[in-house]
Amino acid sequence: MPHLTVEYSANLDGRADIGALCDGLMKAVLSTGLFEVGAVRVRAVRCEDYAIADQLPENAFVDLNFRIGIGRSPEEKKRAGEAIFAAASETLAPLFETPHFALSLEIREIDPDLSWKKNAIHPRLRGR
Repeated sequence: MPHLTVEYSANLDGRADIGALCDGLMKAVLSTGLFEVGAVRVRAVRCEDYAIADQLPENAFVDLNFRIGIGRSPEEKKRAGEAIFAAASETLAPLFETPHFALSLEIREIDPDLSWKKNAIHPRLRGR
């Protein structure tokens, strides 16, 4: 159930390769060995409307929200977060050359009693 949502300000169009960011994040998540390939989702949501800090038009953001199922140790979650944040920081490095960019990541654990899923991808990838 690892779902990584990338929210980003629309003013990053032409300044950041969001597709490459998603690919790099997928690789980072899988590189941890903590998640099954058939469960991982990385998706980007472009935010048209936003207000950032002092509201200069060049201010931009990428916010990463990583939702995972329970069952991983604090050390494993920290390792996953560090891998994801490093991948995002590397891909978005040119944006940090200006004083107008913010990157954030939060990991949230899903309560299994309040989460419903149906996945036809798992059986295919598991060879069933």
